[in-house]
Amino acid sequence: MKEYDVIVIGSGAGSIIAENAIRHDMSVALIDKGPLGGTCLNVGCIPSKMLIYPADRIAEILDSEKLGIKASIDSIDFMSIMERMRTKVSTSAGHIRKGISNVKGLDLYEAVGRFTGEHSLDVDGEKITGDKIFIAAGARPHIPEGIGFENIDYLTNENALELSELPKSMIVIGGGFISAEYAHFFSAMGTDITIVQRNKMFLPDEEPELSDILLKEMRKRMTIFTGTEVVRVERTSDGIRVTGKDRGTSETNYYTAEKVLVVTGRKSNADLLQVAKAGIKTDKRNYIIVDDYLQTNKKRIWAFGDIIGKQMFRHVANREATVAWHNAIDTAGHKHKMDYHASPHAVFTYPEIASVGMKEYEAIAEYGPEGILVGKGYFSEVAMGEAMVDDASMAKAVVSRSDGKIVGFHVLGPHASILIQEVINAMALGGDIRILGEGMHIHPALSEVIISALNNLEEPSV
Repeated sequence: MKEYDVIVIGSGAGSIIAENAIRHDMSVALIDKGPLGGTCLNVGCIPSKMLIYPADRIAEILDSEKLGIKASIDSIDFMSIMERMRTKVSTSAGHIRKGISNVKGLDLYEAVGRFTGEHSLDVDGEKITGDKIFIAAGARPHIPEGIGFENIDYLTNENALELSELPKSMIVIGGGFISAEYAHFFSAMGTDITIVQRNKMFLPDEEPELSDILLKEMRKRMTIFTGTEVVRVERTSDGIRVTGKDRGTSETNYYTAEKVLVVTGRKSNADLLQVAKAGIKTDKRNYIIVDDYLQTNKKRIWAFGDIIGKQMFRHVANREATVAWHNAIDTAGHKHKMDYHASPHAVFTYPEIASVGMKEYEAIAEYGPEGILVGKGYFSEVAMGEAMVDDASMAKAVVSRSDGKIVGFHVLGPHASILIQEVINAMALGGDIRILGEGMHIHPALSEVIISALNNLEEPSV
């Protein structure tokens, strides 16, 4: 059995661990069934954003009439857009492979690693053991069982990236951020999109007020049904038929399209690793359970990223990797807790949503309605937003009344993921609203909407 100082399972954020271990002259085994680079590079943030950027430009052109500009799009080269994306991904993956091959002290195993004991694994028939083990093996698309998916060809966020022809019509099952982003892309390309969402709320993990606005905006370009449970999928002579049942009225509806995209959540890869054989505990959804220091219930085994099911974004996984590594090599008793209070995310739709911290109802649950203040700022109320003729976009601040600290902030509109960054920085430094107010904001610029939200703080209406 080959012995290593460190075993890393997953080459996405797990590569941060491998790099640090090599710097410390440790022997490292990096296990990844492929493709190298993890979800973000291959089937997640990188390829999807390379598709969404041209989709945004299309949406802007079609939306420009409100500015007095009548413009049209002559043609959209779907295959050129797809090939540009695929070339970028394969090139980046190639760079990763080349980099790994040049590293001394690192062995790459391109297979599924399965635990055989607490610190031992079988990797395609080869037995290895490690003193420290870091699990960052991610998650995969969840496919509902028992409703017919096994009998049809369906798309996920992964194989949709392999399409060679633009579908004429598509049913998107699910109403989370992956659903919203892919629906935005394919709709902009010219596909007739229908979203069928089980939850009564579209984008249920976002601030409800902003989700409602985005739903209204996206319905201008596609059909969206919420509160509808998909109970059957089947192939017919007309395409793929989806049977949905309204969860409020029990009314049955039928939707037919050329393709079906299934984005109903993610499934932990812990089962593929057979972590139970190592005695590693998982929750009822099969995500690995870790403590505040990202350690599992087993000594010298840490887990982070999508496989622990907390905040499933690459930037969060990168921070988790840094925290896990520090705690693994700490000998002075100065371990770091993973802090999620200022972990941001964005939904790259048209318009964008960006969010950090608590939603209003979460803050009310924690502090009580008398313990928070809520402020709203509308793009139309600042000069640049007015110039853009933007009546839908807004920013929303949630502030602790007792100490004036920002506990949540949410932006919907153009450049939301950029605008929110100063709030993220302020929250990381303690969150006092005066941090944002001290710096001058350029006039006229969209960033004034952040100050506008904070200037309008008042008691919540609940």
